[in-house]
Amino acid sequence: MDEARARDVLATAGLTRGAPGAVGEAGGAVLLAFGENAVFAVGDLVVKVGREAALLERAERELAVSAWFAASGIPAVRAAEPKPRLVDGHPLTLWHRLPDAVRPAGSEDLAALLRRVHALPEPPFPLPARNLLAGVERWLRLAADAVDPADAAYLRARRDAYADELAALTPRLPPGPIHGDALPRNVHVGPDGPTLVDLETVSVDLREHDLVVMALSRDRYGMPAEEYEAFVAAYGWDVRDWEGCAVLRGARETAGCAWVAQHAPTDPNALAEFRRRVASLRNGDRETRWRPF
Repeated sequence: MDEARARDVLATAGLTRGAPGAVGEAGGAVLLAFGENAVFAVGDLVVKVGREAALLERAERELAVSAWFAASGIPAVRAAEPKPRLVDGHPLTLWHRLPDAVRPAGSEDLAALLRRVHALPEPPFPLPARNLLAGVERWLRLAADAVDPADAAYLRARRDAYADELAALTPRLPPGPIHGDALPRNVHVGPDGPTLVDLETVSVDLREHDLVVMALSRDRYGMPAEEYEAFVAAYGWDVRDWEGCAVLRGARETAGCAWVAQHAPTDPNALAEFRRRVASLRNGDRETRWRPF
């Protein structure tokens, strides 16, 4: 799926001008992000278009999480429709658009929200474990022949090796609900304060999953050390002091490398970044900076 395909799905769903019951502005929706989903601002809504029908279950779960967070008092995005639509083979979810940000989110904002999520009991509906490596095969499949088959084989082998190590981890924190992709970019600070967004990876698993994301941001993506230290201070514990941190980091790096591959067929920058990431993993290079994508 490229942007043009996602816009076609919006039009078929009647969410852009020129379609029956359209709510969008003239000229169509505004693309906000394009990753696992194409995310558009459409009037007072945000619309997420999933890449394929296989993601429908995840979309259903994300909407259920939004309702659960609302009932639990967790500041998070709220759904505009309680169920996803399946439009031309693509899951589509509608969300209330948040007010404009009053400032960028900081690591302390994220830490405070994570402490609240980590204090929750399990929800009244099933949530999966945070299987970091579950998407590797799908992302490589979507990459098709745009990536070197040897690189794809390397990532599959690395995935399999880390799957066994992950299963053997002993956590330091009590397992429970986690966000699953805990980064400041997934916090929006509006007039009423910080709000969590992107709930599709909310899971029940090791709380350390949410903390290693920030440690990896410091080591791989150039997050300033002082920003990371502020996160640790606000949360109250540094995951790098845990003996399982290297395993969790390695699994997340494997997934992060494969994730970029899905964009390689249509984006030369994604292909270049994929090659950079694979090379650093093959060489055991923990210092090469990865570019956010």
